[in-house]
Amino acid sequence: MRYYTLSFCFGCCLIGMVGVQSPALAEVQTGDTPTPPAELLQKAAPDKADYEQSQDPDLPALEAGNLFHSKGGKLSYWDGLVGHAMIEGGANGNPVTHSGRNFGQYFTDKSNTGTLNQITASISHPVTPIGKGYGIGFVVEMLYGSDARVDPTLGMGDGTLKGGYQWAPTQAHIDVHTPWLFKHGIDFQIGQMYGLMGVEGIPALARPFYSYNYSSDYIVPFETVGIVATMHVSRDIDFLLGIDSGNASTFGNATVNKQPKGYAGLVFKNLMDNKMTIRAISHLGPAGNSGTAVTSADGWTSAGIGSAANKLMQYNVEVSMSYRFTDKVTFTEDIIVDRDESIRDTAYGFTSYVAWDLRKNLTLNFRGEIFRDNTGGVITQFIGSDSYRSYLRNRLYAYYSAPATTYGELTAGVSWKPPVINDHLGKGTFTLRPELRLDRSLNGTHPFNRSASVMNPVVTNGTRNMFWVSCDAILSF
Repeated sequence: MRYYTLSFCFGCCLIGMVGVQSPALAEVQTGDTPTPPAELLQKAAPDKADYEQSQDPDLPALEAGNLFHSKGGKLSYWDGLVGHAMIEGGANGNPVTHSGRNFGQYFTDKSNTGTLNQITASISHPVTPIGKGYGIGFVVEMLYGSDARVDPTLGMGDGTLKGGYQWAPTQAHIDVHTPWLFKHGIDFQIGQMYGLMGVEGIPALARPFYSYNYSSDYIVPFETVGIVATMHVSRDIDFLLGIDSGNASTFGNATVNKQPKGYAGLVFKNLMDNKMTIRAISHLGPAGNSGTAVTSADGWTSAGIGSAANKLMQYNVEVSMSYRFTDKVTFTEDIIVDRDESIRDTAYGFTSYVAWDLRKNLTLNFRGEIFRDNTGGVITQFIGSDSYRSYLRNRLYAYYSAPATTYGELTAGVSWKPPVINDHLGKGTFTLRPELRLDRSLNGTHPFNRSASVMNPVVTNGTRNMFWVSCDAILSF
């Protein structure tokens, strides 16, 4: 995986992601000098009616969250706190593997075994008006499980736990709405956040399948730390602009490359009678590891390429479209291109999704993908629970890869919320997601179901196809 993109979720998911808030440089409108947001928060009226009278039309009124229940008819800002928790576990079967791994997967890499993928917990507050057109909210979220092996953020507890189950902070950002520049203002998101690209998100319910497509696993940022602005140019057009420290990086010694990176993008909403959404977003900047390469006695080499990495750009561009044919059927198309000069490789993927709501509690999902890795430098299988973090830290890591390959992938599955269980869970929800998946090399290489050696880490004697069956279960509150 060199630098990966967090790829998208499905029709409904994509429409939700369009609301992602992001920060940008802006000037205050002329007129009265606005009161600083911190003072507004302290002086915010505790009565819900007062919030509703003075709120910006683009901000929801203060509502009670699920952590506290105010007495009487008044709400303070902190009554809006919301808590969520989620547990995901899964298993997959690959009957012909000789490597014990599903090649081309980070999160669901281990075959023929059960895994506790995620236990996540979050405390958040939606962006809520505090007066004069301003709003403030925040999100703090942590993850424990096998997924944390490949979702660290350097300098934020990485390496605290080792082995198959680790922990990682996944979100820690402040969200601010301002009435600046545009009629509908600018939303800022400041801190650690999930990458803005991709249809398939890291949270289990932010994607339609247990397994990931290649684009989401390998060529979008998973986590970034920085500031992003969403400028609401009109009610139906948003312009995104941001700056960050790079995928999985923070600052100082906890970074892959100290040069700044950033987002730029456009979102078109409510097209064709509110049936279509289009996103075009890019993440640009030097992404190679600027450390000095280290080589072990048995031949493993770290990812560092020295100071030259500071001038070698990564261009990551995505265009996606979601269209709701009917109230029950949604189609999503996602196109991602990644050019990484540090590894001299270009990769790109085309993924189509169909979601069909058969019933209120049952959705049928289809995914088809073609993904090209021009040199074989992107689709890399890490060996060991700490290999990915070692790769980021410019330490020795074990891996194997494939020759230049064009991958094809077909996945079919269902998302089922069985009433016999959910009727007894109160505010909780239980979701079961079985799937069938076929991966195939479309250009004659044989990358699947075999591993490789340190002397020759490129798999050439595997199989052309990989058929596997997976299922995960998600309990959310």
